Amino acid sequence: MKQAQSMQQKMNELKDKMAATEYEGKAGGGLVALVMNGENKLKSISIDASILKPDEKEILEDLVVAAFNDAKNKVDQDSQNQLSSSLGGMGLPPGMKMPF
Repeated sequence: MKQAQSMQQKMNELKDKMAATEYEGKAGGGLVALVMNGENKLKSISIDASILKPDEKEILEDLVVAAFNDAKNKVDQDSQNQLSSSLGGMGLPPGMKMPF
């Protein structure tokens, strides 16, 4: 029971740490950049003025999506790494993901 409580406490600490960490995603060689936190909440977006042309609207939309996915992948990878180190290598069963 103590081990389960300890694991729960570590998970809560990890969740708080991830929420406070910011991840940057970029696309188009940095023409579009965004920052999100470990809870996948978008904090900011930056778009280079050179791509703000009406005839390139679809390109801009694709770059925003790509930048978001880049940041999301960083969040997911870091959360898995943090979990592995936090739980002392106990890890999760295959296919199981963190609850946050």
